[in-house]
Amino acid sequence: MSVQVKICGLTEEVGLETCLDQRVDWIGFNFFARSPRYVTPARAAQLASLFDKAPAGPGCVGLFVEPSDADIADVLSVTSLDVLQLYTSAERAREIRATFECKVWLSCPVSSETDLPVTTDVDRLIVESRPPQTSGRPGGNGIAFPWGLTREWKAPVPWLLAGGLRPENVAHAIAESGAAAVDVASGVESAPGIKDPEAIVRFVAAARGTVGA
Repeated sequence: MSVQVKICGLTEEVGLETCLDQRVDWIGFNFFARSPRYVTPARAAQLASLFDKAPAGPGCVGLFVEPSDADIADVLSVTSLDVLQLYTSAERAREIRATFECKVWLSCPVSSETDLPVTTDVDRLIVESRPPQTSGRPGGNGIAFPWGLTREWKAPVPWLLAGGLRPENVAHAIAESGAAAVDVASGVESAPGIKDPEAIVRFVAAARGTVGA
């Protein structure tokens, strides 16, 4: 089965149109204000309107960091999301899933095999490296963990590999990790928050040229 691809942190039309042309599986909008990929709910809605041009558009994922219910409700009032991607506790993710009756993906920061969960109440996990202590962001730092940690993991739900992925290494990362889906943001950018269309094309080709677990 072809590996699924998510391109996260879309902020402008050219990058999004490239994602649509490449028929990626998901695109992501980042609603964390301290991120260079931050978009307002109104801007996300404007970009999402391009989906009308796509015969079968990708799933739309909204990324939130420790959000209140009001934060999520404000976004959903103007932007339709298929998934809420959360950086928060497992307990809070469960509450949000019940409140909004929406699919929830939860970040799973990893530095050793013991960090990989064997049970979860969410729909998918985003497996990525723990952020540096000096980072002001819980994700999107472009740092990889040892991909082999997930090779024998009996994941409780489907998951995406994230962190440090680029067109040049994504095929190797998939082979090492056994990932069936990958998530990239900074690895396909020409500048923080600005996607590089050529890098997106190469990333998707490299990822889909492999076979998922």
